[in-house]
Amino acid sequence: MKFDELDEKMRVFETAHDLCVLPGVYMVARLDGRGFTRLTKEVHAFESPFDVRVRDLMVATTGHLMNCGLRVVYGYTQSDEISLLFHPREDSFGRKTRKLNSILAGEASAKFSLLLGDLGAFDCRICELPNAELVRDYFRWRNEDAHRNALNAHGYWSLRREGKGVEEATNAMLRLSVAQKNELLFQRGINFNELPNWQKRGTGLYWETYAKEALDPRTGEAVFAERRRIKVDFELPMKDAYSDFVRSLLEAA
Repeated sequence: MKFDELDEKMRVFETAHDLCVLPGVYMVARLDGRGFTRLTKEVHAFESPFDVRVRDLMVATTGHLMNCGLRVVYGYTQSDEISLLFHPREDSFGRKTRKLNSILAGEASAKFSLLLGDLGAFDCRICELPNAELVRDYFRWRNEDAHRNALNAHGYWSLRREGKGVEEATNAMLRLSVAQKNELLFQRGINFNELPNWQKRGTGLYWETYAKEALDPRTGEAVFAERRRIKVDFELPMKDAYSDFVRSLLEAA
């Protein structure tokens, strides 16, 4: 059998189940760390519940994904997860989800591992959102999830520091309302509203333009050239203001 015939015969098993995102459908990639609780709390013993060093590792990994050859309008990270909003006309790899998932998971895992100096792995899945309203809802969902997770994490680790075990602290938090969780923290000297916003809302990364001074090679005069860079935002808004913020990014794209 000639190679061309063999290639045609076998290639179908690799590509028969390729799924592609239809043109006009928004794409958001969601990446999650695999086993990060053990990695960050046991293997490396970072500060609980939040450590600025882990935050910066996740921010650097998100920035890398925004610069790895795909058109990403907005990157968002909280805890051990990353969400990437692609440009509406991004069409790399024919918008094949298999390719996007594998490349993004590989890039994130490699970058994070290099930064940490240890193995850190991510999985990835592509969310297909048919309209801009659902894109806003997606990021608002993750933004509000960050708030919920931060409240639970601070309460849980406050109880753990008092000597309660994993199961006891977990069960204690499950029985409490939001108001009761805030009160639990307040009684221990923690005002949840005064905690850093990046813990409660996550961190956003988006493109901004700036003027860079240069010399005109023809005249030797100082000129300004427009350049683009990633802005890291640790002070994201919440609720409707955050929805409006995501809308502005979509309109700019």
